[in-house]
Amino acid sequence: MSTVSKFTKDYLVKNKTKFEEVSEYIFNHPETRFEEYASSEFLANACEKEGFTVERGVAGIETACVATFGSGKPVIGFLGEFDALSGLSQEPNKTAYEPWETSNGHGCGHNLLGTGAFAAACATKRYLEENGISGTVKFFGCPGEEGGSGKTFMVREGVFEGVDTALTWHPSPGNSIMGFSSLANYQVSFHFKGISSHAANSPHLGRSALDAVELMNVGVNYLREHVIPEARIHYAVTNTGGTSPNVVQAEAEVLYLIRSPKVNEVDDIYKRVCKIAKGAAMMTETEVTIKFDKACSNYIPNRSLEKILHKNLLEAGIEAPTDEEVAYAEKIWNSLTQGEKENYLDLLKGFGYSGDGSEFEGKYLSESISPYSERDGLLSGSTDVSDVSWVVPTAQLTASTSALGTPLHTWQMTTQGISSYAHKGMLRAAEAMALTAIQLINHPEDLEKVKQEFRAFQAKNPYTCPIPKDVKPTKLNQ
Repeated sequence: MSTVSKFTKDYLVKNKTKFEEVSEYIFNHPETRFEEYASSEFLANACEKEGFTVERGVAGIETACVATFGSGKPVIGFLGEFDALSGLSQEPNKTAYEPWETSNGHGCGHNLLGTGAFAAACATKRYLEENGISGTVKFFGCPGEEGGSGKTFMVREGVFEGVDTALTWHPSPGNSIMGFSSLANYQVSFHFKGISSHAANSPHLGRSALDAVELMNVGVNYLREHVIPEARIHYAVTNTGGTSPNVVQAEAEVLYLIRSPKVNEVDDIYKRVCKIAKGAAMMTETEVTIKFDKACSNYIPNRSLEKILHKNLLEAGIEAPTDEEVAYAEKIWNSLTQGEKENYLDLLKGFGYSGDGSEFEGKYLSESISPYSERDGLLSGSTDVSDVSWVVPTAQLTASTSALGTPLHTWQMTTQGISSYAHKGMLRAAEAMALTAIQLINHPEDLEKVKQEFRAFQAKNPYTCPIPKDVKPTKLNQ
């Protein structure tokens, strides 16, 4: 083990309890997009206690913050998230669905994600202090990843200007580099306004907004046959116009999420969906108002940075799970559906795993790190990390925090969110990211290779923010 590795590991082990407490606080205060008031303030205060200077409310977002330590080049950024999901209420460390008093829950592990990035920033800061090395460490508190694209708004407002490279991670059942591109997306609401009337006495005088929503959804379902196979179109009816069937619904609204590998493809599908919405309004003699909610781009891998991050993930290594952790993981595995069990390898491959799965036979937890692969692929989900990757060289890893087969956005993912195994994965990610940051600081030639690759991409691919300038971040129920 190198001197730097020993220093980083010793620091994280010594401060393990402190970082676990941060993760637990965020887990116990699950807040949805742009309403992460308690989590954001707790993290900002924790940064200040560690000697960072904190700017709150950046990019006009109340819950966004940037914590800075040091001065001069290079500037290394760590991206931290802390928002939860609605409808994923779940008691921790259980083996069955047991919701608690709040309706929200950390079903994507963002309590771990934000804390792991914070821990990496702290470890890097301490190394600079102990060795009298110049450089700047920034922890970006990024709200609203789930359905809000907080980082995209932050990119649009120039928050990441001057950053030399950005590092982040995501919890999952495996350990690998997340080197695939992702789906770009638009999220847009369609509000229909009609005329209320008595549904039996004078239905001919009413104009149903709910009919318009239903007709729009039927039209979009026919559209699915005529878009590229990689595209995805999801919707949720957010306002049905009331609960009285004997009243013609005068108001109704549907929220659409449109995804495709490239932003221009998303835009093309979006325009076609808008035509369908206008057609539904015409058929029902209602009015439609289209409100652009948010968007994000597709992720751009930086292979030079990924190789460094992978080397340091291997250096961090994996602590063997305890018998208790294995027994708990087996119970989680047994709670999964047959389809989820059969899909466990595809789930890992979506996070960058490149093996055949043979090392997982008879196991319930990942005890290995996937070899690095530069193969092209497409993550079937979306992330606002993508927009950062268009303006700053970015790399991300995944570390195992849950039992094999655990799908994200489920009660099983939520319940494992503050387990001892989850916190081991969180600190493994923190160690790999801190080691990568320190390597880039100590070896400018490595950073230059990363930046050369990024400049070559940027020269041919100028960035345009997919969120229009007049669109502001909105809370989940705003």
